[in-house]
Amino acid sequence: MRTPVVMGNWKLNGTKATVADLIKTFAGVANDAANVDVAICAPALYIGQVESLATGSKLKWGSEDCDVHTTGAFTGELSPSMLKNEFNCTYAIVGHSERRGYHAETNEVVAAKFKAAQDNGLVPVLCIGESEAEFDAGKTLDVCKAEIKAVIDLCGIDAFKNAIIAYEPIWAIGTGKTATPEIAQNTHKGIREFLKTFSAEVADGVRILYGGSCNAKTAPELFSQADIDGGLIGGASLKAPDFTAIIEAAKANA
Repeated sequence: MRTPVVMGNWKLNGTKATVADLIKTFAGVANDAANVDVAICAPALYIGQVESLATGSKLKWGSEDCDVHTTGAFTGELSPSMLKNEFNCTYAIVGHSERRGYHAETNEVVAAKFKAAQDNGLVPVLCIGESEAEFDAGKTLDVCKAEIKAVIDLCGIDAFKNAIIAYEPIWAIGTGKTATPEIAQNTHKGIREFLKTFSAEVADGVRILYGGSCNAKTAPELFSQADIDGGLIGGASLKAPDFTAIIEAAKANA
């Protein structure tokens, strides 16, 4: 049985005051979510504050990105070893479409970040997903497979025993559009079937989250699908009532 995950990705949002309010709330909610892993990936400036507020609770935390390097002359980058050893992060998101698009991160760069995160004790959260044009052309699974295969080529299939995959159709991120439960389930199933061609054990165990405008209204039906193991939540994770409702939806399907 795969334990559902509800993970917030705050992106470039928040203040010290809002972080304090949200983490105090979410720490309490996480403590009551016995069968769900709850986590927040915050902007780098706030990770230390999140650690301070969440320590001692069941709420986990992570970063929105990490670098392939651990130390050295790499101004402005996020060291995976620092994230793990200095801030007790559990997760690092890699390959988000905004990183791929705005920062020209290739599948190979994302795979290297995945490896660096895992090598330094973090659980990588690999984001994959297609553009609207690729969706319309029926290339969804082709895109997802290529993004996963880059990691397998570098790290091997067993790397996914300690990783999470987040399917986020780019056309649904921040647009208010959400893949229907049927579309999302079919894609998640296709991803799992692809992984099975390498290892049935890994495919059955890996948690695949849905992202892309998942909110309190859409979460219950999305999370009821057989191959959807929770959500990577953007805007709704900045609203305490909405994120709490999404966690409740995950609990109901745990």
